[in-house]
Amino acid sequence: MRKAALLRAAIFLAVGLALLGASNYIDELRVYQGAQIGVYIVAISSIILLTGFSGQISLGHGALMAIGGYAAVLSFNYWHLPLILAFTVGAIVGALSGLILGVAAARLSGPYLAGTTLALAVGIPSLANQFKILGGEQGLSFDVGEAPQWIRGIVGEDFSQYKWFFWISLTLALVSMWLLQNLLRSRYGRTWRAIRINRIASELIGINAARKQILAFTISAAIAGLSGSMLVMTISTVSPSAFPLALSFSLLTGAVISGIATLPGVVLGSFTLVVIPEIADAITSRTTFSEAVVANLPGFIISGLLVLTVLFAPNGPLDKPHKKGHRDRDKSGQNS
Repeated sequence: MRKAALLRAAIFLAVGLALLGASNYIDELRVYQGAQIGVYIVAISSIILLTGFSGQISLGHGALMAIGGYAAVLSFNYWHLPLILAFTVGAIVGALSGLILGVAAARLSGPYLAGTTLALAVGIPSLANQFKILGGEQGLSFDVGEAPQWIRGIVGEDFSQYKWFFWISLTLALVSMWLLQNLLRSRYGRTWRAIRINRIASELIGINAARKQILAFTISAAIAGLSGSMLVMTISTVSPSAFPLALSFSLLTGAVISGIATLPGVVLGSFTLVVIPEIADAITSRTTFSEAVVANLPGFIISGLLVLTVLFAPNGPLDKPHKKGHRDRDKSGQNS
């Protein structure tokens, strides 16, 4: 078990170093898109933990991202905390919000839980308009500045802010993925799967399902809060418009495309969410659609991909289907 964990850590480290090195040879737009992919990797992984493993449906993860984003910006701007500590505050505040919501969620299930989180997604961002300290509709600026001098001394003075965003996003995404992968392979992950598959049976063998689901909601919200902090870093501001209701639906779609119970697939889902607006722009530049169609085309494409994934790859494109021959051999082995 320890060797497997060390091997996964070595793989994550090797991939991270390779991508960080490659950023010096990629144009600024692609580097910025890479930073966005890192944000979505963290955000989608939080949904996979909550829905794919513990069986709780959330339509309001955009609100949890907003809570983490505002907490990080406030601590950075007013308390003048270092960036990494500001991100930590965003994750902690997100976790506390998830703990409160998780206690309520433990009493709800199915559409009732989905409706509650949906109301949260609608209500939380709009609350920012009611408090002057949150900047109202215009929001608050979040300028993390350039990379530290010691980093620029290593990689060169032409190290742009977009590359700095990419380095931060990639590092946090890899660390989050590694920690979450190990968590889901532990007894906690096995317990969450048991609850998702059959809650009553898991309780009969002594599992406190409500407590375990609250824990899953808290950890998921902490990851969502971290991703919200990363998101506002990449756009250099935090405002209600940064966390629309469509964000929550896009993340859920990305989780389905990834494979709702398949953590490695988050890269595919994140890449899809970043590429779709570019595909939509390429289509509209060659056609004469109305303004309404142009504005909603990315949403149409995402909806189409969601339907196709559910129909043809409900467990995600990376899921390996069992071959009929394998099933037959298994059955013959059991009969013998």
